[in-house]
Amino acid sequence: MGLITLFLLAIGLCFDTFAVSVSSGLLRKEMVFWQAVRIALFLAIFQAIMPVIGWIGGITIKDWIEPFDHWVALGILSILGVKMLIESLKKNEDRDINPLDIKVIISMALATSIDALAVGISFAIIEVDMILAVLIIGSVTFIASMLGILFGKKTGNHFGQKIEIIGGLILIAIGIKIVIEHHQGL
Repeated sequence: MGLITLFLLAIGLCFDTFAVSVSSGLLRKEMVFWQAVRIALFLAIFQAIMPVIGWIGGITIKDWIEPFDHWVALGILSILGVKMLIESLKKNEDRDINPLDIKVIISMALATSIDALAVGISFAIIEVDMILAVLIIGSVTFIASMLGILFGKKTGNHFGQKIEIIGGLILIAIGIKIVIEHHQGL
C-alpha cells in the first residue's frame, strides 16, 4: 500500500474520532489544551494499536484467503464505509457526559477504533508496512482529534454528519482501489 493511500486510509479512519472530538469540544467549551491533548492521545493510541491487533489476527488466516484477499479487503472497507454512512444519518442526542472522565475517554477511544481493528486484518492480506501504518494512523488521528476539539469549542455540531459521510466514502473508495490494482496486476 502506497504512502498516499495509507494517508487517505488514516484520514478515513479518523473521521469518527474527529466527530467524537467535536462533540467533546461542544460538551466542554472550557477545556484547556492539556485536557484536549489527553483525549487526543488516547484516541490516537487506540486508533494506531487496533490495526496491529487486527494484523496479527489476519496473518494467521492469510494463506487461507490469499486467492480472494482483495475481495476480503474490499468487503471489510466497504462494510466500514457503509457503517459510517449509516451512522452519519443518525441524530446526535444531547447527552450529559463528561469527555474528560477517563472512563468516557477510554470508551470513546475503543468505540472509535473498532473499525481500525478490521482494517488491520486487511493489512495482513495486502502486506502493509505496519510501523509506518501505526505512525501515520496515530499521527493523523491525534491531529484530527485536536482540531476536532478546537472546532467543537469554536463552532457547533453542524458539520459532523458531512464529515462522517466523507470518511465512509473514502474507505469504500480505498477498497475499490485495492480490487482494481489487484486486477491490473494480473
